Amino acid sequence: MKKQQGFTLIELMIVVAVIGVLSAIAIPAYQKYVAKAEVASALATLTGIKTNVEARTVETGQFPDAGDETGLGVPTTIQLGSVAFDQGTASDGSIKFTFGSSASDSVSTLVSEKAFELTRDANGIWDCKASTTDGVPTELLPKSCQ
Repeated sequence: MKKQQGFTLIELMIVVAVIGVLSAIAIPAYQKYVAKAEVASALATLTGIKTNVEARTVETGQFPDAGDETGLGVPTTIQLGSVAFDQGTASDGSIKFTFGSSASDSVSTLVSEKAFELTRDANGIWDCKASTTDGVPTELLPKSCQ
């Protein structure tokens, strides 16, 4: 009798099923990881912008308003989305970051067209949170931004 070598069909089917189950778990986890990385990258960008805004606010006593981006050397659109200023009363306001669409800006679908903002109160205290209308889900925001 000749000894057979190789895998049976059932063994191959089991391997394919195991790979399918692992990928069904891994793909959503990876997508969430990518979205968290994009939010962290955008927050790092806003932190750099925050320095320019703070300097301007201390110099002039006025928080920058919409349209002041170019005077601060801040582009209105960056790699992942867009930045906008909103002046509150004199020395308080917010910097809002809105992610672009997933199709045109290669942004994760979990954060596509969602926003978060850094807000400054009149005492110079900054706070980070999801936007009230179109906010980034809180589980994707860094711990310092919840």
